[in-house]
Amino acid sequence: MAISADERDHLILAAQAGDPAAMGRLLTVCQADARRYAYKHCHASDIDDAVQESLIVISRKVKGLRAVAAFSSWLFIVIKRECRKLQRMMFKTDPLDDEVAEERMLCKADHDLRLDLAAALESLPAHYLEVVLLRDFEELTIAEISARLGEPDSAVKSRLHRARELVREYMLGPRTAAKVRP
Repeated sequence: MAISADERDHLILAAQAGDPAAMGRLLTVCQADARRYAYKHCHASDIDDAVQESLIVISRKVKGLRAVAAFSSWLFIVIKRECRKLQRMMFKTDPLDDEVAEERMLCKADHDLRLDLAAALESLPAHYLEVVLLRDFEELTIAEISARLGEPDSAVKSRLHRARELVREYMLGPRTAAKVRP
């Protein structure tokens, strides 16, 4: 059941305000996207369970969503997490580093996260800091950064990936951060 972006945004806001009819409609509307995404990330036998669990999470936590525009991305993250959880249960594996990292970040206050992020960025070598600032703060595309720096897209992507890994390592410490050398 397709709806316009404005209608979807209205449903999200109404659901956040506690309107049960809007919540039901929102879950119905996003179910097709949820199923399509779960199909790509789950075993076939887990798709229904992942979608159901994801929609439950969405219904409980939609009030905490800060930006309505982030709903689709958030939905996909929740589904992917549920698929991983079901896979771990099936294969009895430990939580992935990303999930442990997310849990550690959720335990920190916003102020502390901002301080940690600022310190992590300050710790970056200048050539890494430059691409992070251009991409994540000035919101330039990879092509725009490449043009500005006079470097190939692949070099910019590589440097950006490495910079983000260093920030992650700094913020999480040695226990859950990927072991990456500068």
